[in-house]
Amino acid sequence: MTEVKITPLAERHRADWEALYAGYAAFYKVTQTAEMRAKVWSWIMDPAHETKALVAEDAAGRAVGLAHYRPFARPLSASTGGFLDDLFVDPSQRGLRVADALIEALSRIGREKGWTVIRWITADDNYRGRGVYDRLAKRTLWITYDKTL
Repeated sequence: MTEVKITPLAERHRADWEALYAGYAAFYKVTQTAEMRAKVWSWIMDPAHETKALVAEDAAGRAVGLAHYRPFARPLSASTGGFLDDLFVDPSQRGLRVADALIEALSRIGREKGWTVIRWITADDNYRGRGVYDRLAKRTLWITYDKTL
């Protein structure tokens, strides 16, 4: 495992975060503009917004991974969970357990907040990511649907 420090996203990470988030969008073949990234950045920087972010910093202080997350209500269990919306690691850092460190840091945050689960989705063909996720969590039987509005 590489030595990374997990920390909340801060202004000093802006350029690295921009590159990582653009890489994430490209990986999933999603069109993403600078304006869209600016909107997400503003959400994360707004203490009142539900969207939060962690980054993994390398020894030089460069952000090499990101995790965007938020709480979500779980009415059936009368509890709150944490949803991991986006997780991305710089391709040069893959295989060094950076994703593990981000997920474990988010798990600590979730335990502190009293969340009952950390949940995320991934593409069926994200085989490398799924290898990590299969080590760290239990795959569910739930199928996701999107109804475009």
